[in-house]
Parts: sequence; C-alpha cells; structure tokens
Amino acid sequence: MLQALQPTMDTETVRARVGEEEWSTRVELAAAYRLAAQFGWTDHIFTHFSARIPGQHEHFLINAYGLTFDEVSASNLVRIDLDGEVVYDPTGRGHNRAGYVIHSAIHRARPELTCVLHTHTTAGVAVSAQEQGLLMISQHSARFHEGVGYHNYEGFALDLDEQQRLIRSLDGKKVLILRNHGLLTAGSSIGEAFQGLYFLERACASQVAAQAGNTKLIEPDHAVLQKAAQVYHSGSGGNYTERIWQAFVRQIERTDPGYRL
Repeated sequence: MLQALQPTMDTETVRARVGEEEWSTRVELAAAYRLAAQFGWTDHIFTHFSARIPGQHEHFLINAYGLTFDEVSASNLVRIDLDGEVVYDPTGRGHNRAGYVIHSAIHRARPELTCVLHTHTTAGVAVSAQEQGLLMISQHSARFHEGVGYHNYEGFALDLDEQQRLIRSLDGKKVLILRNHGLLTAGSSIGEAFQGLYFLERACASQVAAQAGNTKLIEPDHAVLQKAAQVYHSGSGGNYTERIWQAFVRQIERTDPGYRL
C-alpha cells in the first residue's frame, strides 16, 4: 500500500516535542531543501542535506527517505545519531543509508561543521567526471581556489569503511567534489554551507557552458586567483554569511512558506 504524505505532520506536536532550538534548525534546514527544489538542484527522492542538532554533537537532522525536496518541511525531518539509529522520525519513513554514510562521516570527524549539503546536479556531475575537476575560469570558481577536495568514486556510498577515505579526501576543507557522483559543501552554519553550494553550482554551470563553446579557455594567474579567494575569505562568515542566507530565506518565504510547517 502506498504511504500517503501528511503535509504538516502535526506541526505543533513535533515543535513541542523537539524544543525551540531544534525547531529553529529544522526550519532553516527545510528552507534549504525548498530553495534547492526551486533552483532545480534535486535528483527526485535522492541526495540529502543534514544539520547537527544544537548542543547535540551525536545527533543530526536529515530528510525522510521517499520525500522529494519540495515536500520536506520542518516537522517531517528525521533525527538520527552518528550510528544511524533513528532518534525521532515523525513520518516513519526512515532515512537513506547512503545519506547516513556520507553525512555521519563528516559530522563525526568535523565537529566544527554543523551542516552538510550534497547534490547530483547535471553541471555538478559533469564537472565531477572531468579529470581536471573544477577549473578556475570564473569569479565564482575563484572563491574555491585551493579549497576543493576530490574523492574517487567507489560505487554507491553504502559501506562504512569508505567514511575514513572520504574524510581524508575532504582534507580539512569545506568543499568536496565526489568524482563521477556530485558535489558536497559543509559549513559552520546552514547559511554558510548553502551559499557555498550556490556558488559552487554556479561555477560548475559556467564551466560546462564555457566548454561548450569549443574554444581555448582563459585561466587567470595563480596570484590573481589567490587574491580573489582571499577577498572572499576575508569577508565570509559573520554578517556577510548571514546577510546572504537571510536573502535566500526571504526568497523562499515569498514563494513557498510551507517549509515552516
């Protein structure tokens, strides 16, 4: 029998059970899911965004398996622990094991990163399949100069022994290109991870478009790329990151406020 989706999942009951800190994180993470749906970053019911529960290193939120990104809301996110055990699942749908394997690896190894986002977009997968990876040919890509890790494809991410290799590939960075697979960004907040993914997606789309022109591409000098990256990093964090994220939130609030339910 098909399992029907309850759009609100009894919002007030969930909110009362989880408390205000977790609820606030649920609302922000749901906004990220709805924005990704709006931007066309989805792969039907696959791929996943996660966020750590404030004050709970061992627990994080992830999407219920079987929901599309435009169905995700604050009240239907699943709370799991680092061992993959479900702590609270208002939908009863559980979670995607591949999502658990990838996200728990980073949440366990990098406690300073509270949010992890992973996509399978056309441009992202295309760049992940290119031997040279992300080319420093646009202002969007320049912000990631010397800041991207690469992880070789090992098949579907279902084996726990891949986690250590994934963390080594990330190598202290916040951006990872999963070869032949897709993109991943992480951050100390949902806003930081989301803006990273937004500009990484833009950089990949620009690269694929430029390559379609079938002509030699121009890559700025190393010093110029380094300068551009430094400008970005000197301004990132704090008010800069929050300003960008709040603009994204206002955007989804105008068009799809159901993420708050």
